[in-house]
Amino acid sequence: RRVHGDIDPSQVCIMALQQQLPKVCDFLVVGGGIVGMTIARELRQRHPQTRIMVLEKEAACGLHASGRNSGVIHAGFYYPADSLKARFTREGNVLMTKFCEEKQLRLNRCGKLVVCKTEQDLAGLKILMSRAQVNGVPLHVVTEKEAKEIEPRCQTHEQALFSPTTSAADPKEVINAVVQEAVSTGTTVLTGTRYLKRSSASHGSIHTVETSQGRIESGYLINAAGLYADKISRNMGVGANYAILPFKGLYLYANANFPRLRTHIYPVPNLANPFLGVHFTVTVNGETKIGPTAIPAMWREQYSGFDAFDFQEFFEIMVRQFGLVVNGGFDFSRLAIQELIKYHRPTLIADASPMLKGLETADFDVRGKPGIRAQLLNLKERKLVMDFLVEEGENSIHILNAVSPAWTCSMPFAKFLCDKIDASPFIS
Repeated sequence: RRVHGDIDPSQVCIMALQQQLPKVCDFLVVGGGIVGMTIARELRQRHPQTRIMVLEKEAACGLHASGRNSGVIHAGFYYPADSLKARFTREGNVLMTKFCEEKQLRLNRCGKLVVCKTEQDLAGLKILMSRAQVNGVPLHVVTEKEAKEIEPRCQTHEQALFSPTTSAADPKEVINAVVQEAVSTGTTVLTGTRYLKRSSASHGSIHTVETSQGRIESGYLINAAGLYADKISRNMGVGANYAILPFKGLYLYANANFPRLRTHIYPVPNLANPFLGVHFTVTVNGETKIGPTAIPAMWREQYSGFDAFDFQEFFEIMVRQFGLVVNGGFDFSRLAIQELIKYHRPTLIADASPMLKGLETADFDVRGKPGIRAQLLNLKERKLVMDFLVEEGENSIHILNAVSPAWTCSMPFAKFLCDKIDASPFIS
């Protein structure tokens, strides 16, 4: 099996030692992405004497969405006040920034402009400003002239928004720092270890889990498996009304001749969808990239060609997508067509061109690593789930929808989840 992404040397040591590690734990976290690792971190702070184990199927942690996202530390003005996303993004911005400072990780405090491509976007701009005020997030309405003072090449219709607290970090640096902290405080991280099923040997409140490295017994199980969270939850009798519908995000990087931008530049998004639209991201080292797309993927890890092809996944996802075309609770056909054509590089660049003066197709000729968004679908309503979604089972909790801005929200989200765990009969 191909390994997706770069491997941090400190994580390889964890993988090499796994055969010697104990097969019994108090807390078993399935999934070594940013959500799973911050949950393990929070559990260690609350329960320092317990045995905590993390299962990660890849050779290192964070090789999927947690290491492939844009690295933007969001401010929290996109989301309705009653959502978990709104509840955690503002605090997540503060905690993620503090973590990067304490660990001496790179930060780019570049801010963000949200611009209007057309006059119709002005209404959406007002909604975003209203949400920012309700959520207590710093956000400023600026004129076209003021926007150009922030970034001289940006283009907007009449007005824009400026978010001073939006920044950027390196997702790989962050996940590696979280993993290293977890290991140094006694958490066991089993890389190269895949969850297979809940064993029939499970009894009472004890979960016996079959893995690719043998059986593990656990008192409490936390399912943070991202693209596979729905499969694991169903295996444990939870989340039958939901399924993952993967979307592929493509990025293009600017070449060396492209003048660097001063700030992120985003469009006003379609607030009916959980995607923020193709935008310009300034990375932690000052590079500029365009993306991501939201192209419907045909299997869960469809990064390149037939990489990680799984016929059963392909068949299940094609059936779901066809069902949404025929009888979806939203316009899936239109979304799919709009996104599929962005495989064509000039089309993807043209989608972003109204936001930046003088943009040329030749400016962005380097393809970045694609990512897969583990988007949850409500099977009854036939709609995409907009907010984070968590369901509890017997001595288990299942994070079924943890899409963007979950990376920003990961630390307060972990506190929220651990509050639920602490309130469970397993703890009490």
